[in-house]
Amino acid sequence: MKDLKIYLDSDINTNLIKTKKIAIIGFGSQGYGQGLNLKDAGCNVFFGLRQGGVSDTKAKDYGLKTMSIAEAVKQADVVQILIPDEIQAEVYKAEIEPNLHAGQYLMFSHGFNIHYGFIKAPENINVIMVAPKAPGHTVRNEYKEGRGVPSLIAVYQDCSGDAKDIALSYASAIGSGKTGIIETTFKEETETDLFGEQTVLCGGCSSLIKAAFETLVEAGYSPYMAYFEVCHELKLIVDLIYEGGIEDMHYSISNNAEYGDLTRGRKLINADVKTEMKNILADIQNGKYAEEFMKEMSSGGENFAKLRAESRVHLIEKIGNEIRSSFNWNKAGKLIDKTRN
Repeated sequence: MKDLKIYLDSDINTNLIKTKKIAIIGFGSQGYGQGLNLKDAGCNVFFGLRQGGVSDTKAKDYGLKTMSIAEAVKQADVVQILIPDEIQAEVYKAEIEPNLHAGQYLMFSHGFNIHYGFIKAPENINVIMVAPKAPGHTVRNEYKEGRGVPSLIAVYQDCSGDAKDIALSYASAIGSGKTGIIETTFKEETETDLFGEQTVLCGGCSSLIKAAFETLVEAGYSPYMAYFEVCHELKLIVDLIYEGGIEDMHYSISNNAEYGDLTRGRKLINADVKTEMKNILADIQNGKYAEEFMKEMSSGGENFAKLRAESRVHLIEKIGNEIRSSFNWNKAGKLIDKTRN
């Protein structure tokens, strides 16, 4: 295991990115967060969007300069692609690739399309990644508070000799130089990111919550109590782990809770679960998951829509909405306003 190197603003030519024209393709969560941070940092940033579309309207409401994707690529030195993974290759082939010119920096915030070969850039194009380790709304909020979220950077092609410097300077401009920037590879970022999402952060966590909720409700307990115990309080525990690791969480909770953690947790997350995690990782490494995802999305996403619908009507969603609307927490200062960002 190599030593960890964390880059901060003091290690970076923070002005380098300000000498470049930056095109952000997309105005979703990351386009919103990264784009507005770049603008506030004094960068020359504009957006490639479908003119007249919802994202174009939202971006213009913030006073941002927008144009067609093709025109943005033609004008840019740095092209940051922040549209959904499943449409990147199609948009790249139709509107980005024909307008690239030698020496440009093609940037991503997730290595998916490069790593699995859905996008193949010309050899005379730099290919880099800056991946903030937070949703775009958090990237924006932390910046406005004078902080930043950590970012990963990676270089896939370096035809100009300064691709890493550009990635570092960009990451600094969106606020990550205040907290820390770590260098990785497209392969490592992609595979660990997908694995984390599927086994813990999203798939594992949401499935664990639902299973625990169902177990309590089926045993006759109030669904409101079940929601509080297995869903609402999860944030309190995660915040402790985020701040000081699992040991700080153990220090803060009761002896009873810690003993239950250390004796029962391993019964639940046992060798069979770890075996399934290895199977999931294998599907990520060999490209099986990527092929499945892209096939599902390109065929219309019928199964995806069905799974989404099933999740939305789960009893925990009804109970959660009722509880959250009845209490005064989580109402003021929300990060997400779907009408604006």
